[in-house]
Amino acid sequence: MSTKKKSLSIWLILVSGMLTGMGNGSVFGAALMCLMGRGGFARWGGEGMTAYDPSTFTGFIDCAMIVFGLVFCVILYVGLSRHYELESRRAA
Repeated sequence: MSTKKKSLSIWLILVSGMLTGMGNGSVFGAALMCLMGRGGFARWGGEGMTAYDPSTFTGFIDCAMIVFGLVFCVILYVGLSRHYELESRRAA
């Protein structure tokens, strides 16, 4: 795989991976909120840095969205790497 193609696709991987993954993470959070309410979370969170504290409900959902986004970036990286391998074999 050429380094130029890989470096050009890094923005595609980061932007579309984080957008798609965080969107799916927010759906996961909405479904979780519908199913369990605040459940075992003592505080709602959401102000300042408590929005990213996993012990609060909002923090848990925000952390889940970030994890979903990172996982989608990995999935896109693997998929595009395999695509470039197939294309380079086909071109040769």
